[in-house]
Amino acid sequence: MNNDEIKGKVEQAKGKTKQVIGQATGDQRLHDEGVADEASGDVREGYGKVKRNIGEAIEGVGESIKK
Repeated sequence: MNNDEIKGKVEQAKGKTKQVIGQATGDQRLHDEGVADEASGDVREGYGKVKRNIGEAIEGVGESIKK
């Protein structure tokens, strides 16, 4: 897991927390902000996964070339 994946998970958790608090207090703006934060976290985590997969693929090619 890389830094972007971790930060994405943190953003997701922050967003979910805001959604729950917003819903519990009737604060629609806070709830909506939480939805946006969670979506942003999803994107960031996805970016991190793609970045990690590309890095692993490049390492695999490098290992193949060494043989």
